Amino acid sequence: MTRMLFREDPYARSAPARVIRVTPEGGVVLDASLFYPTGGGQPGDSGRLEWEGGSMAVATAAKGEGEEIVLLPEEGDAPPPEGSEVIQALDWERRFAHMRMHTALHLLSVVLPLPVTGGAIGAGKGRLDFDMPEAPEDKSTLEDALNALVARDLPVTEDWITEAELAANPALVKTMSVAPPTGAGRVRLIRIGQGDEQVDLQPCGGTHVRSTAEIGPLRLGKIEKKGRQNRRVTLHLAA
Repeated sequence: MTRMLFREDPYARSAPARVIRVTPEGGVVLDASLFYPTGGGQPGDSGRLEWEGGSMAVATAAKGEGEEIVLLPEEGDAPPPEGSEVIQALDWERRFAHMRMHTALHLLSVVLPLPVTGGAIGAGKGRLDFDMPEAPEDKSTLEDALNALVARDLPVTEDWITEAELAANPALVKTMSVAPPTGAGRVRLIRIGQGDEQVDLQPCGGTHVRSTAEIGPLRLGKIEKKGRQNRRVTLHLAA
């Protein structure tokens, strides 16, 4: 099992770790990972590993066997030896952009309260697909509503519930295409706002900013038809 440092502190940019094993393909499994593995529409993190006598560029991270996270090297880079001590260094600008966009997409699901059929997160652009037969008439009103939520500087926090509690509250799940991460007996919830100021609560395993103000200005992009009842809504970080 890999300890998920990205979940304990998504703002950590570097950390030590030990190499548990190297896969036959050259992937590196650490005892503790700063690198978020691809999943839930969020790309795996990139960065570097440094150790005495060598270094490796991390192209991305992926889920491995069980609770393992596998760091995949850039082509041509050799992995560190098994058992060695390494320093992990994230491509922080890319990760922070993912955090901002992921939280922004949660807000998009607030201003468009419809079932989500798909989604993808990028460093400057993201999108959600909605079960939405007709496109919204006024994009500027939606964009204003999004930026108003950002400006409210709402706290973004996590809670945990049991899988049984989630099963008893299916309305918490907004995504029709991606099931919440389960199997460990409990499920992580991301909450935006507190008390009477709460605007969103849904299962999510990704990385997020601490406050909506950290997202910065947002720009609503294209709204495209993707099937009889599906509309794809693109969102951009404006700064």
